[in-house]
Amino acid sequence: MSEKTKKLTFLALSCTLALMLSYIESLLPPVVTSVPGIKMGLANLVIITVLYLYGLKEAAAVSLLRLVMTFLLFGNPLTALYSLAGAVISLLAMALFKRLRLFSTVGVSVTGGVLHNLGQILVAIVLFDSLSIGYYMLILTLTGTLAGALIGITASFLIKRLENVYKHHS
Repeated sequence: MSEKTKKLTFLALSCTLALMLSYIESLLPPVVTSVPGIKMGLANLVIITVLYLYGLKEAAAVSLLRLVMTFLLFGNPLTALYSLAGAVISLLAMALFKRLRLFSTVGVSVTGGVLHNLGQILVAIVLFDSLSIGYYMLILTLTGTLAGALIGITASFLIKRLENVYKHHS
């Protein structure tokens, strides 16, 4: 199998897995029942893995396809806007920190988790024209850190296993 075919297959499977994880996560009860909107971000496991194995362009493509498919199948324009803002900010930050080699995969993932929440809070502040929504970021920083750490630990293990199968480009 050629490297190009292997890469395309991996990215297609990654997109499918990210979509499935998003759907499964939507069926699960809230992580913290008293605080709405807190999720593990299971699809980010796939995105960070693609980022490390292939790079920003490929991770952005998988992330965007997942967001579009999630919106078309299960979402509404408002959730799509929140998801897009969080995904763009977190992916760009993760790519930057990965490139700078300041943090491990876990640190990069934590950064992504926290900044995903920041992107969503910024959208809410604009939509509701209220800076007081920003206080919610205190709780989201804690939960984003915890979720990012768990996703990062899992991704680190997954990346090591997959590097032997898929060519490492970045």
